[in-house]
Amino acid sequence: MPGLMKHDPRGEVGEFFSRFDRMFDEWTRILPFRAMSFPHWHDMDDLLPIEEFREDGTLVVRADLPGIDPDKDVELTVSDGMLYIHAERREEKKREETGYLRRELRYGSLSRALPLPKGTTESDITAAYEAGILEIRVPEPKQETAKKIPISKS
Repeated sequence: MPGLMKHDPRGEVGEFFSRFDRMFDEWTRILPFRAMSFPHWHDMDDLLPIEEFREDGTLVVRADLPGIDPDKDVELTVSDGMLYIHAERREEKKREETGYLRRELRYGSLSRALPLPKGTTESDITAAYEAGILEIRVPEPKQETAKKIPISKS
């Protein structure tokens, strides 16, 4: 009688896509320009949806986080040129009516890692939370123009 085995719902198909994920990760590391951060197909449940755009020389990132206390449940960190957003959602609704009790729980963690413009420091980044929207502003560093160096003849 065979022993118990852990059931992997992705099976061989999951392994097939995991190989592509690894291959794509390796490929993006050698690109000369900043590669976009793509989620793996099986990590989509934890992905924090965002809106990202540029406005007057500032990178603006907006994340929809209704019902979250930004002081307790949201963490923003910067490391190795990446901005990390991590949020925990814990929501409980309880409704009592004659003859029954209805309780709904919603919880989980959401996260996202975004590449920052080259030369950005933590002190440049500002964040605000209003009406369920977390807005992060990153001023793009000024690009130095190339300077021509004179060549002397000897």
